[in-house]
Amino acid sequence: MNAQGPRSSTGTAPADPGPADGVPDRPVPPLSEAAATRAATARRQRNRRRVVVLTGRVLVLVVFVGLWQLLSSTGTIDTFYFGEPSGVWTQLWAWTAHGTSQGPLWDQVWVTLQETLLGFGIGVTLGVVCGIVLGRLSLLSDVFAPYIKTLNSIPRIVLGSVFAIWFGLGIDSKVALAVVLVFFGVFFNAFQGAREVDRNLIANARILGASNAKVTLHVVIPSALSWITTSLHIAFGFAITGAIVGELLGAQQGLGLLISQAQANFDPDGVYAGLVITAAFALIAEGLITLLERRLLRWRPRPRSSGAGS
Repeated sequence: MNAQGPRSSTGTAPADPGPADGVPDRPVPPLSEAAATRAATARRQRNRRRVVVLTGRVLVLVVFVGLWQLLSSTGTIDTFYFGEPSGVWTQLWAWTAHGTSQGPLWDQVWVTLQETLLGFGIGVTLGVVCGIVLGRLSLLSDVFAPYIKTLNSIPRIVLGSVFAIWFGLGIDSKVALAVVLVFFGVFFNAFQGAREVDRNLIANARILGASNAKVTLHVVIPSALSWITTSLHIAFGFAITGAIVGELLGAQQGLGLLISQAQANFDPDGVYAGLVITAAFALIAEGLITLLERRLLRWRPRPRSSGAGS
């Protein structure tokens, strides 16, 4: 058989052989139209998934609260120990409308929020700076490594009592505990991020004449941002933990004090009410940190979907 296929009587190949199976060709849409179709499909899938996820989250919460209320109403669980959702709501409404034993509820919330934000800000700043510096300078890293490991091995919650002795029962001791809790998580992520920077990028920057400071600012820190921003989600939770635990150990105001007083009075509804307020602020902070992460890392190319090349 001729490898070049059938030829016409004149010795030349047919101008348009047509499809081999006899099925007429379908018009191929322009590339831009196909890309727009794929983008619209992906957008619909993302929206559909968001709806499913949100519905699932609400459903889990409704089932949990409903089951809790059902078990407490039927006497299956003892409300003296476990409380009940209606009691938590009543306590929240009483605090909001009539205030707490320490004053208006919003004053207590603001005190805890101040401690959390200060501890978070100071802890993140120190963690990022120390992590980047020790990640870049191996000599300093080797010198301070045993001390950092030793401090990290100490149960940091115990330091709350030490800080209460040092700084008293005011806001300072809670901020100090929050700083210690936040610092190490951010530090280790920043340190590892600085160590994981592509050496070729650093070498190219040096070839172009960049100084150590410019390499750190324009290469190392942007490359380590993904590590740092990942740690912020956990760090804020640690900041809240430091503020609340510090108030439980001794305070004059704050949500931790309200929780401690409710615990002392065998009032589980009051304990849960304080936890609900704390969780609400944690969720709001999580959303804000996610937005910050997207803004800081928007320069990164988006990963291609697995089906893009198929």
